[in-house]
Amino acid sequence: MARLGKRPPADTLGGPALKRALTTPLLYFFILGDVLGAGVYVLVGQVAADAGGAVWVPLAVALLLAMLTAASYAELATKYPRAGGASHYATRAFGPFVGFVAGFCMLAAGIVSVAALARGFGGDYLSAFVTLPVGLVAVLFLALLALVNARGIKESTRANVVATVVEVGGLLVIVVLGAWLLLRGDGDVARLGQLGTPEKGAAAAVLSGSVLAYYSFVGFETSVNVAEETRDPRRSYPRALFGALATAGAVYVLVGVAASVAVPTDRLAGSSGPLLEVVEEAGGVPTRLFSAIALVAVANGALLTGIMSSRLAYGMARDGLLPAALTRVLPGRRTPWAAIAVTTVLSMLLALTGSVATLASTLVLLLLVVFLIVNTAVLVLRRDPGEADKEAGHFRAPTVLPVLGAASCVVLATQIEAEVWLRGLLVVAVGTVLAALAAVRRAGGGADRAGRG
Repeated sequence: MARLGKRPPADTLGGPALKRALTTPLLYFFILGDVLGAGVYVLVGQVAADAGGAVWVPLAVALLLAMLTAASYAELATKYPRAGGASHYATRAFGPFVGFVAGFCMLAAGIVSVAALARGFGGDYLSAFVTLPVGLVAVLFLALLALVNARGIKESTRANVVATVVEVGGLLVIVVLGAWLLLRGDGDVARLGQLGTPEKGAAAAVLSGSVLAYYSFVGFETSVNVAEETRDPRRSYPRALFGALATAGAVYVLVGVAASVAVPTDRLAGSSGPLLEVVEEAGGVPTRLFSAIALVAVANGALLTGIMSSRLAYGMARDGLLPAALTRVLPGRRTPWAAIAVTTVLSMLLALTGSVATLASTLVLLLLVVFLIVNTAVLVLRRDPGEADKEAGHFRAPTVLPVLGAASCVVLATQIEAEVWLRGLLVVAVGTVLAALAAVRRAGGGADRAGRG
């Protein structure tokens, strides 16, 4: 284990500082755009299948659990305001081995997320236009996204701005339609209190539904990478982070209420395009129009996550943690085509071998591993003065929050099915082996340098 408070090598701390250009409002919208994504468009029905008619309850519980871990990220991001995220924090607290495992789990989670969204793209929303095999659609969809990703980051981020506005507008449409149904007396308010299924009691149903609902809130953890570019991160980052999560949570809970009121639980649970069911029940909005909005949302989420995954794979390869072949880039565009190709093929394989619910649960399991490491790292690093401005200090979460955050990760992990655990443990095992190999290479490099000296 690395000695506490020991600074990383000079090459990781050196280099020019990034420009501090992000204000609190800009950072708030950055995080909000990252969190408000495609997950809720696809998973509301799966949450209903696990929890019953009161879909809003698991969404609210997932928000509270996400806030616990967000507190740990807020402390670490303001204490160490530089890019690196969970891998950087884990390396400082527990050494490079655990840091590698955390980074690898983040990479794997991104690949799994893209696979889940690809299957969601080929479901009921697409069926409003054409009926095709979901597996075929997923493969073609991922191939197209890879081409967009390879074309360049500028084109991808421009598309994201438009798509984010569209997907948030779609969620607000659902909230308005739910209110309209209630006003005209067609909604069933009784479903808002129906918790549990024939197989599960209320408590077990809420926990099981919260695992899937948790998927809708992921994304906030990637915002730590821009803390170095934020003005006064000690104040700005916590305000923007908690404000964005609260806003996303409010929107999601209202969407859950609208879906529960508008659509019978069995029908909601059986749909791969659950919000389209709300539109059909309420009327007034063309189903094809809303399907197009949902498809844009899903495509945007997959594109952003694909960009993150390919760049993370490229960065890990450049640092010698993954095969060097992943560092190859297109001569003109300078985009990491090898990393894009490999992460896309892996997403294709996963999309062909798992359902949306299974893939979403696998993603959550991998992130729970990362979040458990982050919550415990906060406590371990309390004795480290950190890198923040000594006079200004940094955000400090009450000790109970990281403790509860770590406990929540364990509790949610117990609700994940055996099939998902098998997939997740396989990924963690691969990451552990690669981390061991990287440690051997580092040790060999150190021995070589010592011998030459």
